[in-house]
Amino acid sequence: MGIVAAIGVLLPFPFYWWLWTNPQSWVNLCGQGKDPSTVMARVSHVLKAAQLLSLFSVASLSWPPPLYFWPLMAFGQFLNFRVYQLLGEAGTYYGVRFGKNIPWVTEFPFGVIRDPQYVGSVMSLLACLSWVPFQYIFLWCLGYVFMMLVESKEDSSARAKPIS
Repeated sequence: MGIVAAIGVLLPFPFYWWLWTNPQSWVNLCGQGKDPSTVMARVSHVLKAAQLLSLFSVASLSWPPPLYFWPLMAFGQFLNFRVYQLLGEAGTYYGVRFGKNIPWVTEFPFGVIRDPQYVGSVMSLLACLSWVPFQYIFLWCLGYVFMMLVESKEDSSARAKPIS
């Protein structure tokens, strides 16, 4: 296994863990006038690009993809899109942890699929198994499982207080 590619795949998860467990530190670091969810989104996009580059560095692309690719990728990305559509940037990027009031959502896929964004992401990764060696997909999925466990134990008293 290429150690650089493995590190690239795992790169975002310590960042997400730190933000989830230390939201006040992030709010303080962002400072007054900066939306911590927006800043998190920007950093997350850079980290996501590093993850994708890591996968491409070990991938063997071929066309056409296997038939299982299409339903897994389509439904996985639909779930990701739907979560973002319902929660918006603040809801997707830990707004509740940063002291924002995020309304509870029960529309599909919430209430039907637990952790729908992570499930969608795992489905999209599994769609790529014919191109990317299993161990890299597995590592990335382990990162999602880790974050599902971390986020399932939310302590509301540890939420950040917005900077006024």
